[in-house]
Amino acid sequence: MPNKIKLLHITTVPETFSFFQGQIAYMKAQGYDIHALSSPGEWLGKIGDREKIPMYGVEMPRRITPLKDIVAILQIYKQIRSINPEIVHSHTPKGGLLGTIAAWLAQVPIRVYHIRGLPMMTATGYKRLLLSWSEKVSCLLAHKVICVSHSIREVAINEGLCPPEKITVLLGGSSNGVDALGRFNPANLEPQTRQQIRKKYGIPNDAVVLGFVGRLVRDKGIEELVTAWQTLRQEFPNLHLLIVGYFEPQDPISNPTKKSLQTDSRIHLTGEEDDTPPFYAAMDVFALPTYREGFPNVPLESAAMGLPVVATQIPGCIDAVQDGVTGTLVPSQDAQALAFAIRNYLVNPQLRWQHGSAGRDRALRDFAQEAIWNALNGEYFKLLQTKGFSIPSLSAKREVATL
Repeated sequence: MPNKIKLLHITTVPETFSFFQGQIAYMKAQGYDIHALSSPGEWLGKIGDREKIPMYGVEMPRRITPLKDIVAILQIYKQIRSINPEIVHSHTPKGGLLGTIAAWLAQVPIRVYHIRGLPMMTATGYKRLLLSWSEKVSCLLAHKVICVSHSIREVAINEGLCPPEKITVLLGGSSNGVDALGRFNPANLEPQTRQQIRKKYGIPNDAVVLGFVGRLVRDKGIEELVTAWQTLRQEFPNLHLLIVGYFEPQDPISNPTKKSLQTDSRIHLTGEEDDTPPFYAAMDVFALPTYREGFPNVPLESAAMGLPVVATQIPGCIDAVQDGVTGTLVPSQDAQALAFAIRNYLVNPQLRWQHGSAGRDRALRDFAQEAIWNALNGEYFKLLQTKGFSIPSLSAKREVATL
């Protein structure tokens, strides 16, 4: 047996590795030899340099493209045979499908599929059938399926994607927890951060700021957000909308909505930003009117920063936000309900503080990153034991997590 267990992560695009930042370093410290494979691009080198791990590039189109997908499976298979990992952990629908098929062909001892979201939930007709089939294959070929939220696990079971005994959730869920003591801690920012961000974007210090962080696409509820905004801006002259994100051509928003975002003097677009805590610090209320999620990161981040969250009452969001405690949940695709919930926070500063404070407490209590990483480590360890691996170099360093 080698001294270190080789663990290969596979994702469709390398940007996905940003969603579990810190986890790779933690697992390396536990004695794993980490490798990663994803589509080629600038981010592939960035992730490799940041995490100090070998990165391998294989083109994996996000859409279903049978011929290209077969080529990708063969290329992934070759890389797996070369790396010879004990564990292949595949993430995202396309990376999960191609990765688990290739790992199955290569007879990798332990295959893990991580459901981070189910695109089929908002699809219809033939596309839904195709996406459902893809998830079923990934779950079938994996030895263990990990789901980012309890509500998505229920969907996966009810849709017949995976048997209940095979699919688990790490603690309270989420893709990676939240660093509420470090990065997403208001106390760790310079005292003038809030004023500096507002000054940069021309937002008055006495303004009330509604915030959004994410891709500017239809599925994130941008149409409803702008509709709600147009109602609220008339009622509250000191209200501003701060949007941290970028327009994406896939699943685009309508031209009138895009024009409103770009021309309204009280809407402030930052573009893509990696360092989001200063922007959360400039906000007073956070909104995520999304149509579909696995377990959204931004409600946890904004809660850790002490903000009340208005989100949609859908799987994933119902795990991230406690309705009436850390925020408010509203029906999906309902701009009127969204405006009503936001208005409730605008007229009630005490409620903003109360839900924001409760959100930060919950982030600290239930979503600590190291606890989630340790739970994942426990899953790996149980799978290794089941497969007959004897690994004193790993087992001496930890106790199996109780999940």
